[in-house]
Amino acid sequence: MYQITSGSTHNLPDVAEFLEMLNNLSEHPEAAARILFDPQTELTVARAPGRLDVMGGIADYSGSLVLQLPIKEATLVALQRHDRPVIRIISLGAEENQRAPGFEMPLDDFERNGQPIDYETAQVYFKRNPDRHWAAYAAGAFLVLMRERGTQFSQGASMLISSQVPEGKGVSSSAALEVAVMQAVASAFDIQIEARDMALLCQKVENLVVGAPCGVMDQMTASCGQANRLLALLCQPAELQEMVALPDQVAVWGLDSGIRHAVSGADYGSVRVGAFMGYRIIAGMAGRPVIEAESGQPVRLTDTTWGGYLANLTPATFEQYYAAQLQEVLDGQAFLRRYTNTTDSVTQVDPAHTYAVRIPTAHPIYEHFRVRTYAELLARPLSERSLELLGELMNQSHASYSACGLGSEGTDRLVELVREAGPAQGLYGAKITGGGSGGTVAILGRHGADSAVHTVAERYAAETGHQPYLFAGSSSGAAAFGTLSLKQYD
Repeated sequence: MYQITSGSTHNLPDVAEFLEMLNNLSEHPEAAARILFDPQTELTVARAPGRLDVMGGIADYSGSLVLQLPIKEATLVALQRHDRPVIRIISLGAEENQRAPGFEMPLDDFERNGQPIDYETAQVYFKRNPDRHWAAYAAGAFLVLMRERGTQFSQGASMLISSQVPEGKGVSSSAALEVAVMQAVASAFDIQIEARDMALLCQKVENLVVGAPCGVMDQMTASCGQANRLLALLCQPAELQEMVALPDQVAVWGLDSGIRHAVSGADYGSVRVGAFMGYRIIAGMAGRPVIEAESGQPVRLTDTTWGGYLANLTPATFEQYYAAQLQEVLDGQAFLRRYTNTTDSVTQVDPAHTYAVRIPTAHPIYEHFRVRTYAELLARPLSERSLELLGELMNQSHASYSACGLGSEGTDRLVELVREAGPAQGLYGAKITGGGSGGTVAILGRHGADSAVHTVAERYAAETGHQPYLFAGSSSGAAAFGTLSLKQYD
């Protein structure tokens, strides 16, 4: 039987279930899991939750403030060092139509001539077998530590992954996996990493090893989040603000639309590229000074006028000077011919693609304003009117997603059902979470309005045939959980 030699379960039910599973691993139906660990060697266990994007969403890559709630669903990883220079991974509950549950690779595959391979080579390595591409999210931690921290791994590791964070629902199962693995690797190999740095390293796993163009809010929440508090992150590039406590009279839920979300999909990437194209066009405009909102002084715009972040442009300045001058759409070739490229380090403009520009550019400008207003309202005593305003801000955010092309029939209908229920039933607003194009809707309501949320779910199920998964509850991030050390005793 494994016993805890250091760390705490924090009385989390999923941790207790995971430990019970480890103690019964010899009977597990997955044959590879039964022989994964040496019973005489210590195990390290880490845990990281998914998140609900309450406000901010895709504006993170443009420097917006974002507000994220860590959910109770989490990914747990058990890791054991061994002398073989090999990474072995078993993922329990792997979706059969997406991937094989097991993965093994020599650590030498991450080196060429004694040096870590570059990230482009790593992407090709993992993408050459689509059934095993999932392993990049976990094994990528080793390469990122080699490249960014100069870590040398003379030993390999075996990892067992178990996740209750549903995939494809827009609640950041990928970040939960990345952070749980990185935390386990860092602890097992005695690598000191601060919580914020952990998130930034995990973003590199997803951006550079997996090749998905996400912002950093997901990893930051999985690493630094606190239960029942909104993690406030100013994405310039990743500045943690004071946590925003959810007042006792409100609660946040999530309902899954049943439409699979993928941050690596073309829609999210195209909207992101369009926003960076718009920023580059605006920053390149010259010929007349404008009045800078905060100083009241005339300035001439350059690439650094707003610190390099589109979200710092105020809605009034955007509307007065730039909105009308931005093209609704623009083909990549024409843009590249004039501007060469954008300032985004994780996406490229495709010359053969036509991008929406004006609306994706407007979204982070208005969203940053909405998020700041939302945080200010939560910091004050809540009245019925302020609750209605909070809901309206979420509804506006959702509408802006849809205008960008990141809505979906299912998420739109869930938001409509919440609005139909309204304040009379204790529900004030809802919006799509994360990268959009499917996934989950976050709902704001009065504490105790669970029955109204269940009614929305039942109406949606009756209309679509899909029973939504209900997200309710919160848990802290990987940093607050720490790690468990386990040793087997007879």
